[in-house]
Amino acid sequence: MNAQRRPSANPLRSSLVRHLLVVCFAATLLAACGKTDGPAALVPVEIDRSTSCTLDGMLLADYPGPKAQIHYADRAEPDFFCDTVEMFAIYFKPEQVRQVRTLFVQDMGKADWAEPRDNWIDAKAAWYVHGSSRHGSMGPTIASFALEGDAQKFATEHGGKVVAFADVTPAMAVLDGGVLHDQGM
Repeated sequence: MNAQRRPSANPLRSSLVRHLLVVCFAATLLAACGKTDGPAALVPVEIDRSTSCTLDGMLLADYPGPKAQIHYADRAEPDFFCDTVEMFAIYFKPEQVRQVRTLFVQDMGKADWAEPRDNWIDAKAAWYVHGSSRHGSMGPTIASFALEGDAQKFATEHGGKVVAFADVTPAMAVLDGGVLHDQGM
């Protein structure tokens, strides 16, 4: 029995479909061959007993409250901060021209306030409590949380206002430790 080719109803359409399939297949192969996830995904670096603050050399492990780290595009190691206020103060400085790749803070909904370890979260996705009665290494601090509910609970217990990263202002990140407002000196 002879197999006869049945003429296509629209030869131009068939050719176009084949061409598009070949182009899509080639594009997929090229994308897969050259695919990279860009720069290596950044992960927080855990602090140890010798990790010191970039600003003042204080040992982070010696002080309570949330810690922070900034990862820059031009450095492999992050800058560490013994307080979130310090991180925000540096991040907001107008003369800060280094490209920030990411920022991490500790989730105080999980970390022990007196000795925070681990529990790093993306600072830009975190919730913050400004103006609470809890202090960090330099006095008043901005407590950081992964969950808005944890931040609300903290604010109910310790005072302060819950804000998202985008709502933290330079005025909230003053590095005077409250000393300028201390009338008891």
